[in-house]
Formats: sequence, structure tokens, C-alpha cells
Amino acid sequence: FQVKSENRKTIWNTEEVPEGSEFDDTWDPREQPEYQILFKQCVGTEDVFFGMSRKDPSTACCEDMVIKIKLPETKYSDITLDIQDKVLDLRTPKKKLLLHLPYRVDSKNGKARFLSEEETLEVTLRVSRKFDFINFF
Repeated sequence: FQVKSENRKTIWNTEEVPEGSEFDDTWDPREQPEYQILFKQCVGTEDVFFGMSRKDPSTACCEDMVIKIKLPETKYSDITLDIQDKVLDLRTPKKKLLLHLPYRVDSKNGKARFLSEEETLEVTLRVSRKFDFINFF
């Protein structure tokens, strides 16, 4: 069994590097803000009353992921947010959050809103799933 390598001087393969590691900055002194990951599910009467679909309350049946990030003493204009398929990168002058997401998301069609009275950034992302017997729409 012999593995062919294009370049013998490489010390690792690109598949071995975790996605989003280019955002890691271990020397950045900013603290990580408090955050919460919630899941949302579209439920209709056929689900609630008749049980016609195969949906259950698990995250496997949820369509959206909502990340709530507490950002005290932060202005909306100071927030930099970058969303990739599996990574959320948030930076403010005082806080930094690099979050490896539990599911792949549609990074092009998310929504973010800043709730100034709660000092919270709420990011809603559509979960990208392969179609199966539960996620069929």
C-alpha cells in the first residue's frame, strides 16, 4: 500500500485541517461573549393535531438555527460578522467569537438583527440538510 503525494515536503493534507481554522487567532486578547444556540422548526396543523408528518422535537427536524450573542456596551456599527458554511466569526472592539456551527448552514441567506435594549445580536441561519424522510421540502 503506497500513498502518492503531490509534494513530499508537505507535513499535512488539506483534508486534515479543520474547516474555519484560518479564523483562529490564539493571540487575540479579546474575551468571548456569552452566546446561545437555539433551533426553530416550521410546524403546521398537520404536525400538531394529526401527526401526519414525521417531525419530532429533535434538532434533526429543525429548519433554522438561531444564535443569540450578548454584546454589552456595543454599538451596531462596531460589529463585524462573517458567516461561512460551518463557521460564525464575530468581532467587536471588546469581544471575539469564533463559533464552529453544529450543522452546515446556508451562509448566503441568513438574517441578523441587533436588539439594542437587550444588547444582543440575533443571527438566524437556514440549516442545509440533505433530503431524507424527515426533511423533504
